[in-house]
Amino acid sequence: MKPMIRAMKASDIKQVRQVAERSWHHTYEGIIPRHIQDQFLKSAYQDEMMERRLQHSLFFVAEGKEGKVLGFANVTPVQKDGKAELTAIYIDPGFQGNGIGTSLLKECIRQSAGIKELYVHAEKENRTALSFYQAKGFHRVCEFEEDFKGHTLQTVKLVLNI
Repeated sequence: MKPMIRAMKASDIKQVRQVAERSWHHTYEGIIPRHIQDQFLKSAYQDEMMERRLQHSLFFVAEGKEGKVLGFANVTPVQKDGKAELTAIYIDPGFQGNGIGTSLLKECIRQSAGIKELYVHAEKENRTALSFYQAKGFHRVCEFEEDFKGHTLQTVKLVLNI
C-alpha cells in the first residue's frame, strides 16, 4: 500500500481530527491522562485552529484508498537561519509501520526550501516516536520537563541536520 502524500485541504480537517484522536489515544495511553488528551485535542484540532495552521505552515496528508486520510504531518515555515519545527506527525494506529510516516517526513523536508535543521519534540515515554526519529537520523539536543495542561511531561528535543 503506497498512499499519496499531498498538501492538506480544508475539506480534510474532519479526517485529520479523527486520525489525531485515534493516534493520541493509542500513543499516550498510560502516559497522558485521557481527559488531558481530550482537552488538548479539542483545542488544537478545532476548525479555526486547523484553518490557521493550513494558512501559516506546511501541512500534508497521506491519502489512501477512496480519499481516506491515513496520517498527516505539519511543519513550520523555515526561518531565516534555516531552522524549522515538525509540530505534528501522526499515523492512524491501524496503518503504522507501513512507511507512511517516512513518506510524510520526506515530503515535509522536500517542501521546506532552505531547511538546514528540523527540530521535533517528543514525550520521553513515547518510545515508538523516539525510535522513529532516531532511525531517520535525528539526534537528541536536550531533555526537559514541561507542564502540559497541568500534567508534567518529560520532553525530548531532537534535531535532524539536513
